[in-house]
Amino acid sequence: MNQPIVDAGAAVTLVAGGPLRRLELRRALKRAPVLVAADGGADRALALGVEPAAVVGDLDSISDAARTRLGAARLHAVAEQETTDFDKALLALRGAGARLVLAPGCLGGRADHGLAVLSGLMRHQAAGGAPVLLMGPEDVILAAPPRLDLHLRPGDRLSLYPLTEVTGRSVGLEWPIDGLTLSPMGRIGTSNRVSAARVRLDFDRPGVLVILPAARLDAAIRALTRPAVQAPFRAR
Repeated sequence: MNQPIVDAGAAVTLVAGGPLRRLELRRALKRAPVLVAADGGADRALALGVEPAAVVGDLDSISDAARTRLGAARLHAVAEQETTDFDKALLALRGAGARLVLAPGCLGGRADHGLAVLSGLMRHQAAGGAPVLLMGPEDVILAAPPRLDLHLRPGDRLSLYPLTEVTGRSVGLEWPIDGLTLSPMGRIGTSNRVSAARVRLDFDRPGVLVILPAARLDAAIRALTRPAVQAPFRAR
């Protein structure tokens, strides 16, 4: 791909090949109007009446009908097999300078595909890519930066799922995480609840997924796209 697949600074909806509902796609496109598909996600988008501006991946899943309809200029093949189509699409968007990525169609399908997407989300964050939010019927999932400020509603569900060992602290949660070490093989932080209108989370390193109700998409976007105003927490 010699040319960027989208204009620099674009807010992008990235559709993968998992289950995709019209509601999630509409919500995403309202906020991120440029549509890109990861391989077979092109067929998912076309089935809902929306044509992607670009398709990225090894292109082994997109149908012949979709190829013909979209034309070769919109197909960006990446032949290597070390990464997933989701990874390939995020890399292309990172190179293009996308400022925000909303990703419906990544949750609720095959478990191995879902786990691969979560790993790709973390790799993208570690590489300094634009904020990415995974969208599903029930949830919005993001990779937590070292410091995150969220404006939510008391009683909202807020789950923390560590993909590595992480220490953190919190303000505005019913069950604070101060002094706790979170780990996928130890303590996790699912099914916590918001106790104040403002939630602050600080972590000593990347590696935590924040899972919010789908209705809090805009709160998550605001939290990830506005600059932090204080230094991140560092565990002693």
